[in-house]
Amino acid sequence: MGRSSNIPTALFLRIVLWLLAFVTITPFLLLLLTSIKSKADVLKGAFALPAYPHFENYVDAWNAGHFNIYFWNSIVVVIPVVAASVFLGLLTGFAFAYLSFPFRRTLFAILTLGMMVPAEAFIIPLYYEMRYLGLINTYAALIVPQIAMSIPFSTIFLASAMQQLPEEVLEAAVLDGAGRFHILRKIVIPLMIPAMSTLALFLFIWTWNEFLIPFILVNDDAYRTLPLGMLFFQGRYTVNTPVLTAGAVIVIFPLILTYLVFQRRFIAGLTAGATK
Repeated sequence: MGRSSNIPTALFLRIVLWLLAFVTITPFLLLLLTSIKSKADVLKGAFALPAYPHFENYVDAWNAGHFNIYFWNSIVVVIPVVAASVFLGLLTGFAFAYLSFPFRRTLFAILTLGMMVPAEAFIIPLYYEMRYLGLINTYAALIVPQIAMSIPFSTIFLASAMQQLPEEVLEAAVLDGAGRFHILRKIVIPLMIPAMSTLALFLFIWTWNEFLIPFILVNDDAYRTLPLGMLFFQGRYTVNTPVLTAGAVIVIFPLILTYLVFQRRFIAGLTAGATK
């Protein structure tokens, strides 16, 4: 009786989840559909199918919008930001999770407060500092501040994940005489791969979508990233909706592709501590 009574509830939850999935994915499908229409097809309605797909919209957006430059710049910025943030977060997270040192709680509180400060609060001092260092209109102006902004979250995220690791394994390594570097490299890192993958995905999405820092610290078209390039592209193609949406698809496609490729590791990282 108990099992049969749970069937309607499970069916209801499944229907709700499918409805939520449909509501979530519909805007992306409409964006994709609009990007392969002509101007005349757009006037027929949002759900009207084109006579044939106009893939030339992507070619026009890629060439006229300089997306080849913006795409490359985004890659150049994202890779070092994600790699450095995960690496430094791994080291600082290990320290806060397992080591004892002076002002440990105070420093951890400062990192937590650092996560709460919006970029708008320090963007003006950051601009003058970058200008003083001669880094305006350079990749360093885009990379270094975003690494600094990512370290607090990386540290707290990985430190919390490390505290979920089985204590027996770490204690056995200590009893065997393993040093801190050996424990980190041989035990902690292999167990932390799901959490590190999840963190890398978060950082990739945030860095790829970052708009304010490139907008303030870069005014040279040669160093603009995709979100910033999309702003100027939108200003030139406001009336050409298909080409404009094609540019939007180019911007978000790497995010969707990355999530689809790493979704299993992402889910594993989020649920890693649920069964420990």
